[in-house]
Amino acid sequence: MNATEFLPLNIAVLTVSDTRTEADDASGQTLVERLTAAGHRLAEKAIVPDDIYRIRSILSHWIADPEVHVVLVTGGTGMTGRDSTPEAARPLLDKEIGGFGELFRMLSWEEIGTSTLQSRALGGLANATFIFCLPGSTGACRTGWDRILQAQLDARTRPCNLVELLPRLRER
Repeated sequence: MNATEFLPLNIAVLTVSDTRTEADDASGQTLVERLTAAGHRLAEKAIVPDDIYRIRSILSHWIADPEVHVVLVTGGTGMTGRDSTPEAARPLLDKEIGGFGELFRMLSWEEIGTSTLQSRALGGLANATFIFCLPGSTGACRTGWDRILQAQLDARTRPCNLVELLPRLRER
């Protein structure tokens, strides 16, 4: 596929937090605003407490839905006892996209210095659905979307992008 025009994707947004509500979920709202401004469609949005099994339940539902192309998760990627997003997502992945976390931390270094080592940002693929787990701060969501995901989720990005892989993800 060598697209010359934008191809909108269906993107779900999950906020992992024990305290946030729709009224104060700035990070989830930032992702929704950015993905829709870029021309993508919001498939669903949810907020879930930082609990491995509740996170997996929602992710599994979206991964099983062939209409959801991408899932963006914000929150739960730190190192406290309650931070469990990577542990919830990793067993569901068919393939990890190691470069996503590496690139995110490299870009975060420019903004927050050595504090970036506390980020366990994660990217992967599950049942032909891309999953990206970002830290819960609004700044981290802006960095992840503006500096990585917006371009990679645009079929016009050269020399390559994730969108062009979609038709081939179910190959065996």
